[in-house]
Amino acid sequence: MQFLKNNIWTLCLIALFGLFAFTGDAAAQESVMSLGQTKARNVFNSVNDIIFIVGGFGLVGIAFAAIFGKVNWKWFASLAVGLAILAAANSIINYATGEDVGLESSFSQAAAS
Repeated sequence: MQFLKNNIWTLCLIALFGLFAFTGDAAAQESVMSLGQTKARNVFNSVNDIIFIVGGFGLVGIAFAAIFGKVNWKWFASLAVGLAILAAANSIINYATGEDVGLESSFSQAAAS
């Protein structure tokens, strides 16, 4: 408490300087957020593809286990539910953010990448 009493003016001047120093960056906030959104979407799509490939190997492994009668149904259910959630995640995010992404644009984005 003694520190605040002794240095209140210094702290106020630092806060005021910081306010004025970073006010100009507020105009660039939209471009920064759109850049972050684009990068996050690219990472999500890349990770989504990798997880689907790994999940496909898991389904093949469970199919071989089913052939030999050694199926662990808990693993199968976990894999199936996890892949279903991952497949629906992009649609859920688009719904939550209010984006209107139709099938045509989804297919054109997938073909472009």
